Amino acid sequence: MIRVQREPIDLGKELDALRAGNHAIGGTAIFLGSVRDMNLGDKVSAMTLEHYPGMTEKALAAIEQQAKERWTLDASLIVHRYGRMEPGEDIVLVITCSAHREAAFEACQFLMDWLKTKAPFWKLEEDGAGQDAKWVDARESDDKAAARWSKTGA
Repeated sequence: MIRVQREPIDLGKELDALRAGNHAIGGTAIFLGSVRDMNLGDKVSAMTLEHYPGMTEKALAAIEQQAKERWTLDASLIVHRYGRMEPGEDIVLVITCSAHREAAFEACQFLMDWLKTKAPFWKLEEDGAGQDAKWVDARESDDKAAARWSKTGA
């Protein structure tokens, strides 16, 4: 299941809803990403995420489908926010559930690595003074993290 939303993420509510009544789940992996107040040594006072509705959901659904094809998952969830957020606010939630922890861990890590490189979001960071803003470029470290999954057939 995927969702792109402006509203804050409620981790407890999302986790409870995803796992409700599914007693086949033996392992759950969770990644909750938050806006930081620093990026590459620069102060960050806020981040604005933009996306194209429809295109973004389609891309996230394709990424989630790839995880489901690689691992046996009982449930999965991607929630990604857009709009303006300040440091400390949660920006992305990935939950994967499986009968065994290994599949849940690997699928969760795969989803985050691919979201960082393949999800169509554009990030605009404001500096600590709130007067200067710059678009965030892709990072080589994110590409390297995602590339390791390509070796297994992506």
